Amino acid sequence: MTHSALNQLKNLTTIVADSSDLTAIEKFRPLDATTNPSLITAAASQPDNMQLIEEAHLQAQQEGYVSDELIERTIDILTVKFGAEILKLIEGRVSTEVDAALSYDTDATVAKAKELLALYSQYGVGQDRILIKIASTWEGIQAAKILEAEGIHCNLTLLFGLHQAQACADANVTLISPFVGRILDWYKKAENVDSYPIDQDPGVLSVKQIYHYYKQHGIKTEIMGASFRSIDQVLGLAGCDLLTVAPNLLEGLKNDTREVAAQLSVNHAYPHTEHPINPLTEAGFKSQIEHDLMSTQLLQGGIDGFIKAREQLSTLLRQTFGEGQEIQA
Repeated sequence: MTHSALNQLKNLTTIVADSSDLTAIEKFRPLDATTNPSLITAAASQPDNMQLIEEAHLQAQQEGYVSDELIERTIDILTVKFGAEILKLIEGRVSTEVDAALSYDTDATVAKAKELLALYSQYGVGQDRILIKIASTWEGIQAAKILEAEGIHCNLTLLFGLHQAQACADANVTLISPFVGRILDWYKKAENVDSYPIDQDPGVLSVKQIYHYYKQHGIKTEIMGASFRSIDQVLGLAGCDLLTVAPNLLEGLKNDTREVAAQLSVNHAYPHTEHPINPLTEAGFKSQIEHDLMSTQLLQGGIDGFIKAREQLSTLLRQTFGEGQEIQA
């Protein structure tokens, strides 16, 4: 459908698939793709992916890992294997997430990122096609600053406000993922509201604020709206640098024929300013986030959710392989 909302949107914004479902990625052929622990866990539960799981477990065994470390290494290998398979279907980049349990440990995040890149290298994938995905804690952002200085590109996720976005810009990160839907969910509950008009949607407005701030100050970090609840939210950010969209919403956009107009553009952003921005200090960042209940709750809730998803994947792998048993085909 030439005039589908999806095709029109692709002329305004880079569309990214928010999925580890290889079939969906093959169907929609986005430029880039993003994954997270929840998506990896869901994909690992599909029988079609059993071979990838077996290969990951075998590789971890051959590397000499045992017991709990065997399972953790299997998860890392499996995460990279999914990324490598996705990259066979797309032309651009895949985002691969560092274990969320490391979100408050800068050094461990840097080390894990390099482990993941080393695995990708084993599969013939260069680091130019990988975005290392890290939660937007202060410690995570500082890890990204170190990695970016070494030419390793990062995607800072679980981002809910301008303070996080500014700290990411200070760190020269490649890309940020502000979460639209989770902000909407929080405000609907906090204000006991069923819905908002799209021009008053708190999640959409948050991304617009960050977009204008970045363009006003000539910040090069890319903005990728994420965590959408409806196609209206997606279209409400038409013109954003990138939008990462789940397969069900991509399907909805493909079947929608409304006219799509740019809601964001560099030309209509606030005038460019040469005024320097004072970098956020750790104390300043933490003070701002502590005074923003929404950001505080959603950042920690998101980290906890990704940790739980990884634990579910760990349980699934233990059940699959049993204690010291061979794989049952």
